[in-house]
Amino acid sequence: MTTNDILLESRDLVKRFGGLVAVNEVSFTLERNTVLGLIGINGSGKTTVMNCVNGLYKADGGSIRFDGEELIGRSPHEVTRLGIGRTFQVPRVFRRMTLIDNLLVPLLGSGLSDAELTEQAEECLAQVNLHGLRQNYAEELSGGQQKLLELARLIMLDPKLILLDEPFAGVNPSLCQLLLERIEGLLEKGKSFILVSHDLTSIYRLSSHIVVLNEGRKIAEGSVDEVKKNPDVIEAYLGSASA
Repeated sequence: MTTNDILLESRDLVKRFGGLVAVNEVSFTLERNTVLGLIGINGSGKTTVMNCVNGLYKADGGSIRFDGEELIGRSPHEVTRLGIGRTFQVPRVFRRMTLIDNLLVPLLGSGLSDAELTEQAEECLAQVNLHGLRQNYAEELSGGQQKLLELARLIMLDPKLILLDEPFAGVNPSLCQLLLERIEGLLEKGKSFILVSHDLTSIYRLSSHIVVLNEGRKIAEGSVDEVKKNPDVIEAYLGSASA
């Protein structure tokens, strides 16, 4: 792997909340056009890492470089402009706006005409099977459909890197399958992902590399097969199940 293959690199990332070290010197790299799976039991630091990457949290130490640019200290808006998109465990949609307007808002002032933006938004909604609901309000959607709407909004913004935080949680099997297929379709178009999920079946299906966190520390990383067989990972998961 060469430097040009690396899209994002975290080096000794640290995030504290008072006396609690939520992320403790976590390092990893993400290659272009791949999915990095980030797993661990609840409270292991997964979402905190994501929040540091996209600027919601300011890291207390270490470095996060994206396409040669340092991210630490940048606001979420600056990180977005660099080409990083984000979904959340609880979808953040404009509930009292139509689906079309949800996609148009982030691109207001882009220089494109209203007709061009609307056409693009309808194409993105069609990709996630929501075109027929384009004039519905977002609050009318199910939780799974709202996650699809978030993904459509990211497709509209066309980021290089997409951060997915528990995209399959609470989603019915048919919508989960649709999400999986759309993520794989975006991979084929050259997108890269960091995927946080408790759905290990989906993590194993999508990820080319996995990082495992426990109590804020990285305890393992490697291919799917390597992580599945790692005794520290087995102990962390079985220990939490028996607790």
